[in-house]
Amino acid sequence: MRQTATGGAQGAPRPPRHRTAPAARLYWLVSGAPALVAALVVTLVPAWLWEAGRPWFLLAAAALTLLLLPRVLLAPWLRYRTHRWEATGTAVYSRTGWIGRQWRIAPLSRVQTVEATRNVLHRMLGLAAVSVTTGSAQGAVQIQGIDAKVADDLVAELTDAVEHTLGDAT
Repeated sequence: MRQTATGGAQGAPRPPRHRTAPAARLYWLVSGAPALVAALVVTLVPAWLWEAGRPWFLLAAAALTLLLLPRVLLAPWLRYRTHRWEATGTAVYSRTGWIGRQWRIAPLSRVQTVEATRNVLHRMLGLAAVSVTTGSAQGAVQIQGIDAKVADDLVAELTDAVEHTLGDAT
């Protein structure tokens, strides 16, 4: 395998340079908690109300807690360690996934829309998500959990770069 100028093996892309914002860990933790709370409510309320079924509902609550607790407590830190993004003069890159990795690359010549979104929790934590859409059937390049100011700057930078890039955006 040949080496590239950056020292990596040709065909093996280097990780994108930028991490998500540190507040993204809290965002992912808080956004994962409702599933755990709902599972506990669905199992513990009937256990409290129905004495004959209590052992089964408590067993279900324990099993659901064992399955969902790692998603709530461990996943945010693993996602923070693995999620990366970068925008260059030619493309937008993102790498996501802590079990299975997914690389997404959108050449600027193919970009159709660039948008930043903020839900209520994003706004509370000063975060945003940026979506770069192309004509591909595979969907948009998503950059989750970045600082809101960085997202605004990225959208402005990409919009300007796309405007000055030759291509048919398909």
